[in-house]
Amino acid sequence: MTPVSTRSYAVSTANPLATEAACAVLAEGGTAADALVTAQLVLGLVEPQASGIGGGAFLLYYDAAAGTVEAYDGRETAPAAATENYLRWISDTDRTEPKPDARASGRSIGVPGVLRLLELAHREHGRTEWRELFDPAIALADSGFEISRRLAAQIADSAADLARDEQARAYFLQSDSTPRAAGTVLTNPALAKTLSTLAAEGADAFYTGPIAEDIVAAAASTEGGRTPSLLTTDDLAAYRVVKRDPLCGGYRDHELCGMPAPSSGGSTVAATLGILSNFDLAALAPENPDLDGGTPRAEAVHLIAEAERLAYADRDKYVADPDFVPLPGGSPRAMIAPDYLRGRAALIDPGRSMGEARPGDLGPVPLGEGPQPPEHGTSHISVVDRYGNAAAMTTTVESAFGSFHMVDGFLLNNQLTDFAADPAAPDGTPVANRLEPGKRPRSSMAPTLVFERADDGGRGEPVYVTGSPGGAVIIQFVVKTLVAMLDWGLDPQQAVSAVSFGAGNSPVTGVGGEHPAIDATDDGANDPLVRRLRELGHEVSVAPQTSGLSALRRDGEQGWTGGADPRREGVVLGDTR
Repeated sequence: MTPVSTRSYAVSTANPLATEAACAVLAEGGTAADALVTAQLVLGLVEPQASGIGGGAFLLYYDAAAGTVEAYDGRETAPAAATENYLRWISDTDRTEPKPDARASGRSIGVPGVLRLLELAHREHGRTEWRELFDPAIALADSGFEISRRLAAQIADSAADLARDEQARAYFLQSDSTPRAAGTVLTNPALAKTLSTLAAEGADAFYTGPIAEDIVAAAASTEGGRTPSLLTTDDLAAYRVVKRDPLCGGYRDHELCGMPAPSSGGSTVAATLGILSNFDLAALAPENPDLDGGTPRAEAVHLIAEAERLAYADRDKYVADPDFVPLPGGSPRAMIAPDYLRGRAALIDPGRSMGEARPGDLGPVPLGEGPQPPEHGTSHISVVDRYGNAAAMTTTVESAFGSFHMVDGFLLNNQLTDFAADPAAPDGTPVANRLEPGKRPRSSMAPTLVFERADDGGRGEPVYVTGSPGGAVIIQFVVKTLVAMLDWGLDPQQAVSAVSFGAGNSPVTGVGGEHPAIDATDDGANDPLVRRLRELGHEVSVAPQTSGLSALRRDGEQGWTGGADPRREGVVLGDTR
């Protein structure tokens, strides 16, 4: 893929239909906030396995007129009736796992937040009428769209789970229960009706009234032997978006802003880069990078993966919903302080992988360490408009097709499975990310805005907008892309196309075997990068990396250049030059 250059506005989403619809909003004078609404509504229709109005999102928004960065937390919340064992067993008297499992039961469903987030961002930053932003998704739901190859493959993978739900079965499967194939034209009159109501009445019509009652009924369904949710209409009516202070700090000669907790994305990306600032990564750039970003050097992959292990170790122990579990020192600053990260960097051995890192000492904190929950799906939207505003929003229903519960044309999330499966460490100490009523589960979503430094050392103009889906690996995808652009000078398309690599806090280092520069045959035994990493003590996996990165770069007064991930269906569009 080649980079796309535009004059004054650009948008990248995970599906061409959503990108085209959002781009049309910008072309007609809409703002980045307006484009986000349209993009999300279309994505919920054409990429329902990843996001939708039944899910949640995190948004970073730069308001050019005010010169401010705002962080919107639209993460789902646990029902008021949920206990710390809500996902572990059905009740204190029936200590069997929810059926058919926690993820596909009603217990995984949190109060959706994305619609409230979009409404608030639009109220504060929009220009186009709210109702007009729904028109593209409503028209497409009525007229139909072709199932893409990626959606068809995921329907096939999830067919057995989708079959348990009457609405999901009728929508995604054929009458003989076989999955609908790529190229099939799919209409969604139920979603068109829902969106028409929301366009006319606003988000209140989702959180109260008939739609809210339908959501509660669907979550409480025992169809197919599923354990019901304890979600109520009061839970929906009580939902609020939280505006938080964005987490901003320096890297090289730029300022980076990310999401604060309950997302761990901002702090873990910042901590990783803060550790890496102690090394000369520019000297370890890929040699002769091609359009796909070239092959990274083993020394660079080693340093970045080790820095990520250290950052993930702190994230795993300390980060959760800050309204329930304060961060060390009451702020994320302790985890990204330069002196602290300099000490963490000193733990990296250039000649040997540490395998698994220990969390740093950030003072007496009554928190235990337990196994980390898996994270899965999501989608990402990057937008810049003609007014100088910029938005990065990562949005999700969690796993593919969320909880498989479908209602009024949309799927409900399984976001509560992002809580720790066990509320306590082996020694009985509570873990930070345990489930509690009204709490938001920790996330790895990492929408990121990058600014140049002004002459006075303050924040200058936005120069990069990026983010990715990918569950817990989002952090690694974003770090790779930022290093590729800021340290190695790759253009946005090279950076997102480049080999994906990195590590959580485990001995396993991932190297994306789907990339043409990596020889994944025989488990990578013949690939020079993989061989060298194994010599350094890494347990290397060459499993495909399913990132969905996008990156936009400001080109001075000329406009913007963008890149979309070839691993998914996304494209960059705008007023091309």
